Amino acid sequence: MTISYNWLHDYLPQTLDPERLSRILTSIGLEVESLEKYESIRGGLSGVVIGEVLTCIQHPNADKLKITTVSIGGKEPLQIVCGASNVAAGQKVVVATVGTTLYPLQGAPMTMRLAKIRGVESQGMICAEDEIGTGNSHEGILVMPENALPGSPAADFFHPYSDWIYEIGLTPNRMDAMSHYGVARDVCAYLTHHVAETKVKAPFVNGFSADNQLLPIKVRIENPADCQRYAGVSISGVKVAESPKWLQNRLQAIGLRSINNIVDITNFILHETGQPLHAFDADKIEGGEVIVKNLPEGTPFVSLDDKERKLSSEDLMICNAREGMCMAGVFGGLHSGVTSATRNIFLESAWFHPVSIRKTSVRHDLRTDAATRFEKGVDISQTVQVLKRAALLIKEIAGGSIASDIVDIYPDPKPKAEVSLKNHYLKKLSGKNYHSDAIKRILTSLGFEVIREGQDEIRVAVPYSKPDISIPADIVEEILRIDGLDNIEIPATITISPAVEKLHLQESLRDKLAGYLVGQGFAEILTNSITNSQYYDESVLSGTVKMINNLSEELNVLRPSMVETGLESIAYNLNRRNSNLQLFEFGKTYATTGVGQYQEEEHLCIYLTGFTHEDSWREKGKAMDFFRIKGLAKALMDLCGLEGIRMENAGQQLTLKQGTDILGNLEQLPVQKCQLFGIKQPVYFLDIRFEALRKAVENRKIRYQEVNRFPVMQRDLAMVVQKSVTYAAIEQSARQQKLPKLVDMRLFDVFQSEKIGKDKQSVAVNFLFSDTEKTLTDKEVDKMVSKLIEGFEKDLGAEIRK
Repeated sequence: MTISYNWLHDYLPQTLDPERLSRILTSIGLEVESLEKYESIRGGLSGVVIGEVLTCIQHPNADKLKITTVSIGGKEPLQIVCGASNVAAGQKVVVATVGTTLYPLQGAPMTMRLAKIRGVESQGMICAEDEIGTGNSHEGILVMPENALPGSPAADFFHPYSDWIYEIGLTPNRMDAMSHYGVARDVCAYLTHHVAETKVKAPFVNGFSADNQLLPIKVRIENPADCQRYAGVSISGVKVAESPKWLQNRLQAIGLRSINNIVDITNFILHETGQPLHAFDADKIEGGEVIVKNLPEGTPFVSLDDKERKLSSEDLMICNAREGMCMAGVFGGLHSGVTSATRNIFLESAWFHPVSIRKTSVRHDLRTDAATRFEKGVDISQTVQVLKRAALLIKEIAGGSIASDIVDIYPDPKPKAEVSLKNHYLKKLSGKNYHSDAIKRILTSLGFEVIREGQDEIRVAVPYSKPDISIPADIVEEILRIDGLDNIEIPATITISPAVEKLHLQESLRDKLAGYLVGQGFAEILTNSITNSQYYDESVLSGTVKMINNLSEELNVLRPSMVETGLESIAYNLNRRNSNLQLFEFGKTYATTGVGQYQEEEHLCIYLTGFTHEDSWREKGKAMDFFRIKGLAKALMDLCGLEGIRMENAGQQLTLKQGTDILGNLEQLPVQKCQLFGIKQPVYFLDIRFEALRKAVENRKIRYQEVNRFPVMQRDLAMVVQKSVTYAAIEQSARQQKLPKLVDMRLFDVFQSEKIGKDKQSVAVNFLFSDTEKTLTDKEVDKMVSKLIEGFEKDLGAEIRK
């Protein structure tokens, strides 16, 4: 939400400096995210003065330069070298003196310095309009009117507008603060509570009356559920033109473009009061009647942006007797809006149902300021007041006369909500004792009406501007806000009740794994769980959760796999020359097995690509390979204290198993999949099913044993086997020998050569033996090695190398 300091002070009875106002706003829950200086002309023309050209002669050393003497009201004129073709003696001009900084519309700021140009000293610059920021022309210097006074500041002539602009972070429930008047009301409530009674200066005026009845327009509501109140008034004889400067300044300061006086007034009222308005060309309202209704499904409608849209039967429309004119509360139509030829207008002020407006806005991807206000709820009680305010402004600025009485259709007036607040409940939630007078003062300053006041209770009627307030806790929040969120008391002692943390194991396991991976040089990523359906084929999409009101065409399904979103992150980094990546992510995938039947599963996914590290003087980086991701999978299982982990072939993947439970899988991602994201280097992927891993960790049996006091015996064994034999098969054969004193084994060499055999390889394995009761003898170890050899020869057809 953007708030103008100057505009806000139209409704405050006293002036607050920008910094103090910023602190007040943040204290009352309207957090100021930024405070910036706004200038319609950057620099405010500081140091720029009006000058008079006294003489103008040709530069002796340059055909296109002139030497001028310029009076700026001092004793001595300035000598300025000028390259403009239109400079001449007797002109009144704009001069930037030495030391002045100019902010041209294009290019970097420039500071005037004493300079020599082709050997002639120049004591400033005669400016073109684009150089001082007042226009776009650079065809020559800016020649001022004859009545311009030499030596006077240029700012006195151009009147640059300056302001302070606040960006406020509003929570979704604070629709009452989505306007300057609403924010001013909160500030006045704060001042009333902390300083002295301060009344907000309301923009509404009394004494409204129609000038004539020359342009009556009827109103009919056919959908009173979605349009609970509709008011309108006709204004004839208006002149659509440029807005006055004060109105342009107000709008431009908060980032709005000035269009014409009628449209600008509706935008001004929107940001002043929070009430959206719409102006129709009254001559285009066929039948002289406005009808609020829904049109049939698929009805074509050409909107203000010249696009034909197919309407839904749920879209609320403002229609004339023949066709739709406007998408209610969202966007106008091309053929009913105000143009330069418009002379008569019908001005609308209404209350539309937030849900209806939200659906239409999202359905047609039209996120307008009006829709944003309506979907959060506007103040239904000020519908007519705002209409009167706008009509009088139009009459004042655009001329014309009010050509009808106000039509106000409000078939079922809404009563104010009533809420009771007990003092002990306020103390319980706020931790602070409030005097009953302070409570009453805060609430009445915010527009609440006291219905009943007791010794320990107050009952209030909630203003229509606060539709989110319905329970006592909401009233407590209002009191705390105005008292100042910074003033919440902190007790001297804090007591807590011991509780069992249900997710302790899950979170500690997550922290343990993340800490290990970060220590290994990995970076954690967080990707969007909503992704693009184009990444998947029909067989996958049949079980995918599809978005109904997706924000874009590219984000339309919940991801069924973590691969694609991870590849997006890898591609993003590769495109920025960050090619060596070790990434991990905790995230969820989603699936559906039917209407209303959804599943989600948590994963720990790891991505490797590029080299292990950059080349250095000691060693070159090694390319990531499948064995690195496989070793990482084993290390993570060891870190979790899991035993009996197997890695089984499953097509192009290895599956991590413990017993019959699948804990995850690892693979080199297919080249075609990587190319879909523009990735040309190999990517290795480990997907751990986090819930299955958690259960395995939870069910593990923790054993404690004394550190072995006896030495470990080692034996190396080299054997020739078929190339198809995997190390997992060697491990399995060794386990089948059931040697309890074999404590570990590891592969330390693989050798392939034609001398060994075309389809054969030599593998070397190191075996560790130990006994917890005694020191093993060579004879005992050799016996166990012999048993291993027999097993390898029988199971694998191995040939032992001597």
